Amino acid sequence: MFAEVIVDVAAYPIDRPFDYAVPEKFQTIIESGSRVKVPFGNRQVLGFVTAIKSETDVPVEKQKPVGELLDIEPVLTQEMLEMTKWLRRHTLCYEIDALQVMLPSALRAKYEKILEIVDHNFELPQSIQAMFQQKDRVELKVDESKELLTTIKKLIKENILALETVVKQKTAVKKVRMILIESDVKKLQEIHLNISNQAKKQKDVVKWMMNYAGTRIVSTDLLKRLNTSNAVLQAVMEKGAATLELEEVYRDPYADRTINVSAKHSLTNEQHLALSEIIFSYDKHEAKTFLLHGITGSGKTEVYLQAIERALHDQKEAIVLVPEISLTPQMTNRFKERFGSLVAVLHSGLSTGEKYDEWRKIKRGEVKVVVGARSAVFAPFQNIGLIILDEEHEGTYKQDDSPRYHARDVAIWRSEYHHCPVILGSATPSLESYARAKKGNYSLLTLTKRPRDQALPEVSVIDMREQLKNGNRSMFSLELAESIRRRLDKQEQMVLFLNRRGHSSFVLCRDCGTVVECPNCDISMTYHRHQERIKCHYCGEESQVPNICPECKSDHIRFFGTGTQKVEEEIARLFPTARVLRMDVDTTRKKGSHEHILKLFGDGKADILLGTQMIAKGLDFPNITLVGVLSADTTLHLADFRAAEKTFQLLTQVSGRAGRHDKEGQVIVQTYTPEHYAIQFAKHHDFVPFYNQEMVNRKQFAYPPYTFVAFIQITHEDVLMTAEYAHKTANWLRENLSNSTEIIGPTASSISRVQNRYRYQCLIKYKKEPTLPEVLQQLTRIYRTDWMKKGILMSIDLNPSSIM
Repeated sequence: MFAEVIVDVAAYPIDRPFDYAVPEKFQTIIESGSRVKVPFGNRQVLGFVTAIKSETDVPVEKQKPVGELLDIEPVLTQEMLEMTKWLRRHTLCYEIDALQVMLPSALRAKYEKILEIVDHNFELPQSIQAMFQQKDRVELKVDESKELLTTIKKLIKENILALETVVKQKTAVKKVRMILIESDVKKLQEIHLNISNQAKKQKDVVKWMMNYAGTRIVSTDLLKRLNTSNAVLQAVMEKGAATLELEEVYRDPYADRTINVSAKHSLTNEQHLALSEIIFSYDKHEAKTFLLHGITGSGKTEVYLQAIERALHDQKEAIVLVPEISLTPQMTNRFKERFGSLVAVLHSGLSTGEKYDEWRKIKRGEVKVVVGARSAVFAPFQNIGLIILDEEHEGTYKQDDSPRYHARDVAIWRSEYHHCPVILGSATPSLESYARAKKGNYSLLTLTKRPRDQALPEVSVIDMREQLKNGNRSMFSLELAESIRRRLDKQEQMVLFLNRRGHSSFVLCRDCGTVVECPNCDISMTYHRHQERIKCHYCGEESQVPNICPECKSDHIRFFGTGTQKVEEEIARLFPTARVLRMDVDTTRKKGSHEHILKLFGDGKADILLGTQMIAKGLDFPNITLVGVLSADTTLHLADFRAAEKTFQLLTQVSGRAGRHDKEGQVIVQTYTPEHYAIQFAKHHDFVPFYNQEMVNRKQFAYPPYTFVAFIQITHEDVLMTAEYAHKTANWLRENLSNSTEIIGPTASSISRVQNRYRYQCLIKYKKEPTLPEVLQQLTRIYRTDWMKKGILMSIDLNPSSIM
């Protein structure tokens, strides 16, 4: 018997299955989808079994056996193995990358290099002896000095030392020590009598145990309750009063909070009609995609909940995706209130162990609903009845690195596999999705009203050019400042939105005009006042704020532009009584910080929630009556064909945070380009007119959804090499693709250097190009076999969310 194994090595010549002989002891239990340890070269690596077969073409002398079987129950289902093949073709990734993305990081391999002394008679050099410290085996750290590594290499060649690669799982199953108290009270009484009176603490423990004979208790709880030590407990157990057991437990990210059960709400006519269509399709086991286009606050979530309720009634499972980690706490609470312990949560805010345990609950069928971010689309359910993508327009559903999948595409693939509906929900659908719905590829469902018929908030657009003319140089227009004061007087809450973190966008010398740039990237450093540092938001480089200009040595250093930190300071100056919570990448680095900030705001501990786009959607607080957008132009002038669409979506979404309950809402949008159609249509919450206008522009310039685009980026540390291979790429594509396909570029990327690598890009625009997958696979082969050796890096994105 032989196992086809994909090994954990992402390299072009190795991107194929290898045959390994299955030892007799594993033959009855090994299955496709299991993880194994296998010899590869001179080391052990993790591998995934993709098939079992009876014959192989590998000569007997070259056959190697599977070293260890890591899973009795396969971690990957047959569906996932099929999806791997599809992902590999669809995203041009290595097969191992597609397999790894489906599993929690805890199940991925951790490789340790163990150094062992073989010849104990040899006197090791002092530096090596210091490493071992009287031990025979130690872990070799990669950061050891070059001299030490050279000595180790020499000793390995002389068989004095041996190096072994050990494959470990990143996280183990959590187990707690359980104390099982003896069930025979008479035996406990006997033990109590036989304990010396001098061992008073032991006698007290056994006396307590007599009242709880036959019960089990967590060891730490017992020690705390009796205020005793582990040594005392150990002595009592040795006398036979109790035994120790290790019990597997889940790390529960929601263990410390109370979730109140909620009943389902009655539906409006529009909600009922939308739900009926979804249920009709569900009952027919149709793999149908629905676009649920509902204005902000129209009750899309209630439609999701009642559709899921139907699936659960039939013992089926549901996956719910949300785009931002900041949305997950509120969304998870809604689902836990309705479905209780049947809900698992998967997102990057959980620890590795918590994610592993939530994944195991899903795999074992202990939960029926998963709420999570992009990767939750791979939840290992085997009887899916419904898949939902909330805020389907969001770019965060697209993975930036290999495999570059879109969660929507994976959801639709899984819906076809399970013959179940997919719901794409949004107040501002992506143009591609709405165009597909108009064309009939998706089924369009519309919610035009809020459940209690609340009006959408009134939106005022403030021309900041006029404010400047009138002498107002503040980041707050007079209208916004006055509205904030009124809300503070009424003790109502506000959301202020600025899609730029930090204090100032750039640091500039007023004498010579030098802007302080990142040494690794062609982008200005951002000033962060809290730590008095300047940081690059692309590579993470940071340094002290310069006191003098690096070019002309002038001390006229000034900070320009506005970030969330600077806004926070300005609020403190203008509105000293206002309590402000800031929510951006800098304030949400710690685990649980998103939820902590939102809970404080929800509990009324702050008047103003200030943040970047993570606060622009999904938040639902009854006391928010004012939303202020400090600069609507941040996303409007990006070098991206989706700039207007992203601006309209952000403005509409953030506007929808106001007046969602009984109180009227107001929105104030500050901009230097108030006449732009994206801002004007967002002012009136007019999605369809915006869609029509934007489609005219897309058609004129032949951008999606009128065409498809593929994005290729070439990077290298030498700018001339980058340009040369970018031109080679573009010319090769022109030779191998049809004349109807347009190749734009190559050009330098809008940020031409990141992490000391220069970046060039070209764009492929096409309507029909049946040979494109094969051509790009051929290009990838050329790149992997030749160009990679020269330090060139190439990435191909077949459906880019951005072309910057």
